[in-house]
Amino acid sequence: MGNVFDVSTPAKRFRLIAVIEAITWGLLLISMGVKYGAGIDAATMVPGALHGVAFVVYLIITVLTARSLKWNLKVLALALVASIPPFFTVWFEQWASKNGHLGELSDSTFSESADRDTLKV
Repeated sequence: MGNVFDVSTPAKRFRLIAVIEAITWGLLLISMGVKYGAGIDAATMVPGALHGVAFVVYLIITVLTARSLKWNLKVLALALVASIPPFFTVWFEQWASKNGHLGELSDSTFSESADRDTLKV
């Protein structure tokens, strides 16, 4: 898997922020349970702020990654929509990797089959 904090390429930066965004979603959901279950209103202050920052950074990194890796509009839209439901950023990152949208992080068997298909055309 390599160094998790390696952000030397657009794909690696995208993977890291996708995971961070999902983690902050989880923290926010837990804190919401505490807030509404135990009646502690301040429980969501820090997790809410962390998730807000992670959400905005995810959106920015997604647009920059889409430009760098030449994603089409459908892939970009799916990546942006994935930021809304909890944990979907990780699902999208895995899907994008599997389907050849994350450069060097993509599945090599997909890349090889895509290369063969383009040679046939």
